[in-house]
Amino acid sequence: MTTAVLSTLVRPLVEPYLPAGIEPRWYASREEMLALAPAAEIGWFDHEDKALMAEAVARAGRLRWLNTLYAGIDFLPLETLAARGVTVTNGAGINALTIAEYVVMGMLTTAKGYREVVRAQDRHEWLLDAPGKRELAGSRALLLGYGAIGKLVAERLAAFAVEVTVVRRSAAAGAIGPGEWRDRLGEFDWIVVAVPATPETDAMIGAEEIAAMRPDAIIVNIARGAVIDQDALVAALEQRRIGGAFLDVTTPEPLPADHPLWSLDNAHVTMHLSGRSQTQMFQRTAARFVRNLAAWEAGSPLEHVVDLARGY
Repeated sequence: MTTAVLSTLVRPLVEPYLPAGIEPRWYASREEMLALAPAAEIGWFDHEDKALMAEAVARAGRLRWLNTLYAGIDFLPLETLAARGVTVTNGAGINALTIAEYVVMGMLTTAKGYREVVRAQDRHEWLLDAPGKRELAGSRALLLGYGAIGKLVAERLAAFAVEVTVVRRSAAAGAIGPGEWRDRLGEFDWIVVAVPATPETDAMIGAEEIAAMRPDAIIVNIARGAVIDQDALVAALEQRRIGGAFLDVTTPEPLPADHPLWSLDNAHVTMHLSGRSQTQMFQRTAARFVRNLAAWEAGSPLEHVVDLARGY
């Protein structure tokens, strides 16, 4: 029998489909999770407290397979997992649909000045002109990252007649390579950031990159806050050297109440809600886990295995 340590939150979605060779041990609290972790050969330790997850992984010395609904796993001890030979499957693509929709929402919100429309309604004020007059049709977007989210973003922007240029690890038809995009930043109305969080992408957009953008360019970040030099971004927004920023992610999270990003009229902070704007996250995650359990028992390849050297 293989011991699987799992949360009671997913029990109704998983238990009816457990293979005969799996012995589940369910936890309902952080204390139970940490107590059961050393027995886990299969572990699913998801929690909003990332440090707690990392501690559970550290305690799980028998672990052979770690599953998580998180797509970005830079907070986990990846070197330790690699050294132990642990297979890690993540949630890449689970939230891709709703996050891609959030990108379109962010672009439309900033293009049409919709926040000002909402505020006018709060004031019971009938506006006589539109606060935002940009059109998505005919605009140009640079899409940094072409994984599950990036592909869905590109599909949806194409429907709005946005010309999308994709940045991929290797250049291909309709895409440019990682060494080319910086020289072309001034060509785009939108910079959409959808890269994985890795040491390689940390602060990949800094003061120089921001300075190379069009003065009306808008950054949309649904990746990780650390991908952008936030101090450089705040300075550019304060000085209106770019058009604005739609930020689903920040550094840190939650953003401190006195942080300047909250008050800037050309910054939208959406509190990392893009992936939560749905009702099917746990169902999709549980269904993938059940499929992977069957593959694990059969000795077949698992879905969405993380390359621990790359971090995604």
